[in-house]
Amino acid sequence: MAGGGRTIEYTPTWVVAAVCSVIVTISIAVERLLHYLGKLLKKKNQKPLYQALQKIKEELMLLGFISLLLTVFQGVISRICISKDLAKTWLPCTEEYEKNPPKDVHLQDLLNSTFRRIRHGTGRHLLAASYNNPNYCKKLGKVPLLSETALHHLHIFIFVLAVSHVTFCALTVLFGGAKIRQWKKWEEAASQEHCDLDKEAIKTKFTHVLAHSFVRKRYRGVGKKHELVGWLQSFGKQFFGSVNETDYTTLRLGFIMSHCRSNPKFNFYNYLTRAYEADFKKVVGISWYLWLFVVVFLLANVHDLHAYFWISFIPFIMLLCVGTKLQHIMTQLAQDVAQRHIAVEGDLVVKPSDDHFWCNRPKLVLLLIHIILFQNSFELAVVFWILVQYGSHSCIMGSTEFIIPRLVMGMFVQFLCSYSILPLYAVVAQMGSSFKKAIFKEHIQEGLILWAKMAKKNADKKPPSPSTNLIGTDGDKSSQDESTK
Repeated sequence: MAGGGRTIEYTPTWVVAAVCSVIVTISIAVERLLHYLGKLLKKKNQKPLYQALQKIKEELMLLGFISLLLTVFQGVISRICISKDLAKTWLPCTEEYEKNPPKDVHLQDLLNSTFRRIRHGTGRHLLAASYNNPNYCKKLGKVPLLSETALHHLHIFIFVLAVSHVTFCALTVLFGGAKIRQWKKWEEAASQEHCDLDKEAIKTKFTHVLAHSFVRKRYRGVGKKHELVGWLQSFGKQFFGSVNETDYTTLRLGFIMSHCRSNPKFNFYNYLTRAYEADFKKVVGISWYLWLFVVVFLLANVHDLHAYFWISFIPFIMLLCVGTKLQHIMTQLAQDVAQRHIAVEGDLVVKPSDDHFWCNRPKLVLLLIHIILFQNSFELAVVFWILVQYGSHSCIMGSTEFIIPRLVMGMFVQFLCSYSILPLYAVVAQMGSSFKKAIFKEHIQEGLILWAKMAKKNADKKPPSPSTNLIGTDGDKSSQDESTK
């Protein structure tokens, strides 16, 4: 029989029922888990996180639909034939490698012993029997565009990508949230200090700019040499203590004095939390340009190019650039104050501005973080998929010296981006010229949106002004007089 196995007609009913029961049970359990998690987030008024969960469910549905299309059209795809010469171009592994694969050694034996049972259960069995004659292309002197075995492996890759993406998104919000929660005590201390100053308002306070901790640690003077030192300092600071208490309180005061001067007791921490959750909702999605990235690197996976090894450096390099830029923005804020003032009355106040960001767009940094997280998830998903499907000896994976750096680099990027860079962006992004709608609570946001819609609706229904009617009347009367004449 086509496909190399018995059909359901000759399979015991208890086997079919048992397999379906297990699959349905697992699917329902995952669906209920996501449902109750959503109810919990709504109960705790975590609307941005709830929307992020809905986004993840949409991505899972999309990946499931892609897998379904591959299953439905696998018969059609297997009947598309191409020439043998065309089938030998741009191969991930050479034919010589397939005929004489290298033997696993030492560490590879350890890895393969872990995944061998999984591969024996999935690697050579097909998803379903072929709907067509398997020798269809062979009779034409050609080969199938994509074999059923390759389609099956592609199914597994999509599944691994979905699991990796969801897992790393969850780790992102856990690590980032843990970091931001550490700032709550700084907010309480800053609010308490403000209350104490109110009681002693008769006393005048002066701050020496260069002696202030925020400026002293970042200002290095004027000139190209000092500017280079500032960039190097920003590069190193992203790895440890990305935001300290002085940074937080200084940026907090700068935001309040620029955007809500009338409310000096504004809770900056709650605003940051809402803004971080809103940003996370945008980060978890898979946009069209990210799918384009997947297609491009699947295309570039040609033997001897080691494309999957080199792409692991892309999120790492991008992350270092983003972290350095965010730190340097704080350095620029300190330099702006130090170059204008020697001493200021009251506390040190920095001036937020979009000019400090790339292309004057703070949202561009979030876009880069989005690309970094997805690229890193894709890279780690490829590593896990190759280990499960082909083993560590596969030519796609490369030698051992290629495996370890990819895993280490991927884990490092995930941790640094989640625990340091994304929380750093949450506070530095507020140093733009405008504020986000997260400055308002959820019910106020909804009220403002409703008010804006009603105002626009009333403006469209507004009757013409009396002056317009008079002009129209006069114009009609003049026209009648002219016609009479």
